[in-house]
Amino acid sequence: MRELFRALPSVDACLNAMDGVLRELEAPHTRSRELINRFLDSCREDIRSGAVSSPAELEADRLMPRLEAFLRKGLRPSLRRVLNATGVVIHTNLGRSVLARRAIEAAVTAASGYCNLEYNLETGSRGSRHTLVDGLIRTLTGAEAALVVNNNAAAVLLVLDTLCKGGEVVVSRGQLVEIGGSFRIPDVMARSGALLREVGTTNRTHLSDYARAINENTRALMRVHTSNYRVIGFHTEVSLEDMVRLAHDHDLPLLEDLGSGSLIDFSPWGLPGEPTARQVISSGADIVTFSGDKVLGGPQAGIIAGRAELIDAMRSNQLLRALRCDKMTLAALEATLRLYLDQEKALAEVPTLHRMTMPPAELKRRAEKLHRTLRRAIDRDYAEFSLVPGYSRVGGGSFPECDLPTTLVRVLPLACTVETLRSRLLHTDPPLVARVESGTLLLDPRTLEDHEFPALAQVLAEALTYRIQPEAKDM
Repeated sequence: MRELFRALPSVDACLNAMDGVLRELEAPHTRSRELINRFLDSCREDIRSGAVSSPAELEADRLMPRLEAFLRKGLRPSLRRVLNATGVVIHTNLGRSVLARRAIEAAVTAASGYCNLEYNLETGSRGSRHTLVDGLIRTLTGAEAALVVNNNAAAVLLVLDTLCKGGEVVVSRGQLVEIGGSFRIPDVMARSGALLREVGTTNRTHLSDYARAINENTRALMRVHTSNYRVIGFHTEVSLEDMVRLAHDHDLPLLEDLGSGSLIDFSPWGLPGEPTARQVISSGADIVTFSGDKVLGGPQAGIIAGRAELIDAMRSNQLLRALRCDKMTLAALEATLRLYLDQEKALAEVPTLHRMTMPPAELKRRAEKLHRTLRRAIDRDYAEFSLVPGYSRVGGGSFPECDLPTTLVRVLPLACTVETLRSRLLHTDPPLVARVESGTLLLDPRTLEDHEFPALAQVLAEALTYRIQPEAKDM
């Protein structure tokens, strides 16, 4: 064992051997030394455990490739580009919506220099970031006023804290949803200081249930859109119009949390007719909240639109400062909303909208192109490729159980199991995330761009032939 320990190179020897790699990666010296020490500690642990038993395993031609792979992994950013071949358009775990080119350019402009985030260029005095996109949201939703915070959970929290704190909010039991990350409507309501008043049952709630629950402590009636699940069968819920009349008859606001939310009616593309923010406002809702980074296709944000006096009260809430958006988010959101002023332009340029409405014929053409790319790049001894019909999903809690027809590229690995292939693909550069079904890997062109096909073919070839450099285990 002492002989094996003596065979390990010194830190300085490793630094010299990796000089070119470290220069390429622009690696700080202290970070490089730290990683090399970790790598050598890992090697020592392998010696102690018996995983390494021969000096030959510690020779430079075998050790240095492992060290290079370890350094590249340790020096790369934590947040990385990923190839999404799952067909889930708004993939929560993969960053949700991809921004439009104009939104990316706007965010870069805001980040690369000074800007008028809180400076009024008309008066030369202090301005407010909360007015930057107010006009666009009012135009697109028909609301009297609008406000943007950092996500829809924050939007719901701010609304309840401002309008309902210390009082009761009446909600149907069937709408007490939980979404990703254990975000629950009852919990956020409790955090806001409002008291939940459940009415009805899981599958049936009537207008009379709401009416009986109203008392001197009631602050609002609330509807929560069940965007991430569906109740089917023996089911009844109260219409928005009936709830608006009931709320206003009792001088109460009607709050509507759309969750994902939308500015476009997607029913012409075969998706269920979900209410748009404009439709909810025009039906009489006093406040509507929805996400900016789901079906809207913009950056992470929570949008609040509705009656001016209620929005003004939220602007005065001290909680708003903790929930506000930064300049890059506001710049990207403004650029995204501007595209919606021309619906055809939005459908063409906002990636989320384009992918949701992509016709099956275009998806088949793109699947055929990906299929040809893979067959040219990968030896048939390693995998079989074929085209199969399938389905994509919108994702992000939007349009649950709604299948979008697509054409998939089916990959049957011949030299390894599909689970081994899937695991290897998570360690390629860039990583490739795909679906695994019935012992095969499925690639959906809906969530890939044509320019990504060569990179996908390369990483798939690396994973199938196992040309990924082994790494020392993490410490």
